[in-house]
Amino acid sequence: MVDKDLLSIQEARALIRSAREALTYFSDIGQEKVDSIIKAITDAAVSNAEDLAKMAVEETGFGKWQDKKAKNMLASEKLYHHIKDMKTIGVINEDKEKKIIEIATPAGVIAALIPSTNPTSTTIYKAMISLKSGNAVVFSPHPSAKKCIGKTVEIIRSALKSQGAPEELVSVMSFPSIEGTDELMKESDLILATGGPAMVKAAYSSGTPALGVGAGNVPAFIERSADVDSAIDKILVSKTFDNGTVCASEQAIITERVIEEKVRASLISKGVYFLEGEKLNRVKAVMERPNGAMNPDIVGRDAGFIAAKAGIEIPYGTRLLVSDEEGVGPRFPFSKEKLTALIGFYTVENWEEGCEMCFDLLKNGGIGHSLVIHSNNEEVIREFGLKKPVSRMLVNTPSTHGAVGITTGLAPSFTLGCGTVGGSATSDNVGPQHLFNIRRVAYDLNNKSCAAPKITGSSDVDIKLVTELIINQLKNITVA
Repeated sequence: MVDKDLLSIQEARALIRSAREALTYFSDIGQEKVDSIIKAITDAAVSNAEDLAKMAVEETGFGKWQDKKAKNMLASEKLYHHIKDMKTIGVINEDKEKKIIEIATPAGVIAALIPSTNPTSTTIYKAMISLKSGNAVVFSPHPSAKKCIGKTVEIIRSALKSQGAPEELVSVMSFPSIEGTDELMKESDLILATGGPAMVKAAYSSGTPALGVGAGNVPAFIERSADVDSAIDKILVSKTFDNGTVCASEQAIITERVIEEKVRASLISKGVYFLEGEKLNRVKAVMERPNGAMNPDIVGRDAGFIAAKAGIEIPYGTRLLVSDEEGVGPRFPFSKEKLTALIGFYTVENWEEGCEMCFDLLKNGGIGHSLVIHSNNEEVIREFGLKKPVSRMLVNTPSTHGAVGITTGLAPSFTLGCGTVGGSATSDNVGPQHLFNIRRVAYDLNNKSCAAPKITGSSDVDIKLVTELIINQLKNITVA
């Protein structure tokens, strides 16, 4: 009988070894060839974007294939146009005034952990940024998405082969396990961790440098100066995108009492159903596991699926289920992250109170991630920007699309750093620039010699004379 855990560990070691051998390929090519490889992978991903999207939905049951296709396009075509002119190989900058040459040195072999919610797009994205920066990458797939992730890697490897590059630059574990993934993380040079809090914590505890993300419990504040209908349209487009599987999707709507009725009416007219009484209790019963964690059975599902599972009836065509929530914390399930067609609703008296409510929601599982505000009051927007502990504050845009760089100028990314406040090593949208080190060659700015004179004797007088000469030389040198 084969021990699957040992098999997984051995496979991780073998893939790391093969990746290290393949890395020597990058030492013989320049930026132009690397960019040619990235273009080939982009073209292959674009050609297969729809098939991979359908495969992901079929295998995991999460989301909508049309939206997963859009994610695949973001991870390939849009990402390519963002990074295609980025210098990542060899000399990347030369400052003649400061006399510093900057040379990119790859991280090495990257361990990339892939979630089941965004499996194919995250695989494409991590392969693209890893190879662009001269690294090899080994994927650890979520077991429930192993087939579609494996197919994505197969397509990428074919693109590598077509360019004469070693296929071992990109590989995937066939026998993923906790033990095998732990070994992969320990043996790699850098970890790109995208997934749940426990997995990200394991990455940071592995002893290997890691770039991870935190949970997203994104508040959406609608301030009284906002265009309410436009704000609701954007929130619904974002929250229903791929049935809410993106961690940057809105988790609660907060609005001021003066416009509350207008916000409610707009939500209802656009297909949102407010849960009350027994229907609300039934939905709450299927939202979470006994320990308070999200119920995976409803992750990435639409409103109709959730209603059927809860045994309730809702109007046909309902896009989102919403509940007035009374508080924030473990006892209030609609105040938590919900990667599905559920959202909380809060009413506050003014923007100052709304600011505090957003802060409370962020502290309840989303600190450091993202916040979205719908407002035409620049003073209020500035106050939120100055005070909220997030890495992305999005203004008048769908949160999902804005955070990953579709509707904003932010870098296209499926690894959204949460900064130190959120337990991440970066607050950026992670890209190729995070996957290499920079070696700096720094020249003396004054070009003056400070060589010590030759010592011809060993007397106290000689040593004293030498010391005085060196001191005098140093006085003439300006310290940079």
